[in-house]
Amino acid sequence: MYKKYYCLSFLIFSFSLLVTRSGFAQSTILSKGDAAPVFTAQASLAGSAFNFSLKTALAKGPVVIYFYPSAYTGGCDAEAHAFAELSDKFTAAGATIIGISADDIQRLNSFSSDPNYCAGKFPVASDPGGQIAATYGLTMGAAKLGIKDVRGIDLTHGFIPRTTFVIDKGGKIVAVFSSATDHISPADHVDKALAIVKGL
Repeated sequence: MYKKYYCLSFLIFSFSLLVTRSGFAQSTILSKGDAAPVFTAQASLAGSAFNFSLKTALAKGPVVIYFYPSAYTGGCDAEAHAFAELSDKFTAAGATIIGISADDIQRLNSFSSDPNYCAGKFPVASDPGGQIAATYGLTMGAAKLGIKDVRGIDLTHGFIPRTTFVIDKGGKIVAVFSSATDHISPADHVDKALAIVKGL
């Protein structure tokens, strides 16, 4: 009997250690100075799907990861447009931009190529279960019935809170800002991120 409980306790402990080491779920949002969890994700650039690797992107320079609730919604559309408008300045600073939401890759193929939004200037990645967001300490809200995007299409996925992480080439987070806690607009995320990467 005791042996059974001992084995069960050991298995639970081992699993919790595995989850902690893999960084699958953080209880609080990561902050300045923390190591950025590396990930790969299916992403889209200019309508074409590919596998985005944070490790590969960091080998080229700093990376701006911006999590957003959904493609084809007001604030997210404005944010994507602003990133597209300033993408050349991010490139000149040696930085890579990657947007992440719970949208599926089909929606992102359209969004990434839309001239009004991403305009083929930077990739957006799909995190349908919120697993990547969870490693950064973000909790995806549950999907809500009856919500439609600006095209009138039902939104069936959960929303990841609008949060931007600026990561230096060494993989350290150098800045974090959130619309919920910092009370900034979607466009402010872009301006603040650009100012930071220019200083790296």
